[in-house]
Amino acid sequence: MSASQAFDPTQIFAVFGMRAVDSASFDREVVQAPGDDLRCVFLWGADCYNCNVFKQTAMLHKDALLELGLTWFECNVYDDVALGQRFSLHGVPAFMMFRRGKRLGRISGWPGLPQFAGAVQRLRAEPSAAPAAASTQ
Repeated sequence: MSASQAFDPTQIFAVFGMRAVDSASFDREVVQAPGDDLRCVFLWGADCYNCNVFKQTAMLHKDALLELGLTWFECNVYDDVALGQRFSLHGVPAFMMFRRGKRLGRISGWPGLPQFAGAVQRLRAEPSAAPAAASTQ
């Protein structure tokens, strides 16, 4: 592979429009921000082999992942240990899914594109994930 074709794991952040969050900004940017979008927080670690597998796969299948219509966020939990502890992470990558202030679930590890896309579609189909009147939860 030539230098021009070398895999750059940081490309994913720009390609998917991932917004960086940390312990201080997480609630404001992800949980409390207005909107009905399905938010996916990619929790990863620097030099993490499995994280780089996801990043490389995501770049190869970027059109399919972008078609899922997710709003993406990212955090290197090796640098922000508190955020990893908040979600009781035992490994990365992990993908936390939120909508309208509610945590809908977590995808641990990179299960592959079909399983990831299927999980996103199931979350969209759940009644609790559909847009509704304001809730007191």
